[in-house]
Amino acid sequence: MTEFKHETVLLKEAAANLNVQPNGTYVDATLGRAGHTKEILSQMDGGVLYAFDQDQQAIDAVTKALDPMPENLHLIHTNFRNLQEALTERGVTGVDGVLYDLGVSSPQFDDSKRGFSYRFDAPLDMRMDQSQTLTAKIVINDWSFNDLVRIFNRYGEEKFAKSIARQIEQARADHTIETTFELVELIKQGIPAKARRTGGHPAKRVFQAVRIAVNDELGALEASLEQAVSLLNPGGRISVITFQSLEDRLVKAMFKELTTIKDVPHDLPVIPDSMQPDFCLVSRKPILPGAEELEHNHRAHSAKLRVLEKLVKEV
Repeated sequence: MTEFKHETVLLKEAAANLNVQPNGTYVDATLGRAGHTKEILSQMDGGVLYAFDQDQQAIDAVTKALDPMPENLHLIHTNFRNLQEALTERGVTGVDGVLYDLGVSSPQFDDSKRGFSYRFDAPLDMRMDQSQTLTAKIVINDWSFNDLVRIFNRYGEEKFAKSIARQIEQARADHTIETTFELVELIKQGIPAKARRTGGHPAKRVFQAVRIAVNDELGALEASLEQAVSLLNPGGRISVITFQSLEDRLVKAMFKELTTIKDVPHDLPVIPDSMQPDFCLVSRKPILPGAEELEHNHRAHSAKLRVLEKLVKEV
């Protein structure tokens, strides 16, 4: 088995901001290689931790690494959009904290066969859950020109979306586009030479867009966060680490909605407790990696941590 190097971003900060209670019930919604899972477990004594991952390779790797498995850790192989259903099946109706570490893990990126990276030539795949049918190959070859433009714009914020989609449309009329390097070349052809010389790798935005579309990452995140909020016990917290602006804007907007007082009459001198929000932000601005982490972990540069707390209200 290939050995992968993976450094968990904001390891201490994300777990610390969950305010872990030793006998509480917690969820790591993104197991990965268990960096945050192990950090949360180290702060528990008698509590229970449920860790989710849709990637069977991650489940298998962690099962092997943690052998024997801690009795209070339960690994769940499913997308975190099924958070509530999976926990209800296990008799869990409330939790004291949920942690999300979003995006693609280093092992997924570094496994050339998975097709996530424009750095390796591989079949167009990009599935986090290898059992699902939708792949990057299907998106690139079968989705309409308009749908490609839409996802390149919406999920990749790619300003040359139309010209890139046109290159793909012309190429696939002649033959099936099979590999990541074929897609990289078509992307380059769709971007003016001057624009290709700045802003990092020219394929970065389109690869992000296709990956998000294949895995419905934003839809899954929104659904999962709504479930996590409904499961949260008073005093409980949700910690979310994002790595790109689309995810961060979604989390920020959802947290703002939950912490904002709504529909208050203008003539009320004092806002009654019944109209106060049930949640608060643990910090108004996102928590960012420190200088030391930024120096030795390149994945940390775009990371932001946002934390939401459910207030304890007097009855």
